[in-house]
Amino acid sequence: MPLRDLLLGLFVIAIWALNIIVIKVGVAELPPLLMTTLRFALVAVLLVPFYPVARAQLPFLLLLSFTFGSLHFALLFIGLGQAEAGTGALLVQMGMPFATLLAVVFLKEKLGAKRIVGLLFSFAGIIVLAGGPTLPSPLPLTILLLSAFGWAVSQLLIKRGPPIAPLALAGWVALFAVPQVALGSWLFETGQWQAIQQASWRGWGAMIYTAVMSSIVAYGIWYALLRRHPVNRVVPMTLLVPVLAVGLGVLLMGDSLGIHKLAGGGLVVAGIALIVLNVGKRRPAKPL
Repeated sequence: MPLRDLLLGLFVIAIWALNIIVIKVGVAELPPLLMTTLRFALVAVLLVPFYPVARAQLPFLLLLSFTFGSLHFALLFIGLGQAEAGTGALLVQMGMPFATLLAVVFLKEKLGAKRIVGLLFSFAGIIVLAGGPTLPSPLPLTILLLSAFGWAVSQLLIKRGPPIAPLALAGWVALFAVPQVALGSWLFETGQWQAIQQASWRGWGAMIYTAVMSSIVAYGIWYALLRRHPVNRVVPMTLLVPVLAVGLGVLLMGDSLGIHKLAGGGLVVAGIALIVLNVGKRRPAKPL
């Protein structure tokens, strides 16, 4: 890979890793479902007018908005509000093992020895994390794992669904997800208007970053790289996302870095490496 494209790939990884930190900053000032609603609304406004889709594709996009929009992103924002950034990033990476298991059950894919070992490593890493002090309480832990499961289900749907341009998919999923997460905010959150009025540049900047940098700029660059290079040269760079997120959590958020996080996180990343590095013809992974 030319140096320019390698640097572009690392730039995308840095955007996605920093996105974990930025979400935590944002939900400190804006209720998580409200922030998710605003994020989706901004993505839809910026993308939908420029990426039309066929009417026949709308039911599929509506279904994906439930799994990818509400289940994955909304729960991600809620969970990260109650967990350390690095630990949250590691838990969300469990989407890849979940996706692998779903592919075996529903697509009849074969695991192979390497991917079986990868799954065992990944789940062993969660067990090791559970023995340390940084694992969130049962409720946010469950929320983050459900977010990872939502990502996995979405990958299965995307793999079997109609071919849609990535940014078109992002825009229309965001559009359909807006009323879902807005309803959730109205039912389960309070003080939304006060939060909007009192939010500082940090809260608004976090919302804009997650919409523009993470969803539009990063994905635009990422899919350009995938068009120019083999998948197995590009996708392995995503393994750096949780590693960098853990480091940024320590540096910027004061997160702890104990032996359980290092060992458990190492097992999770190693397990995902064994799964991802054997991608074959599978659709590439889609980080935050």
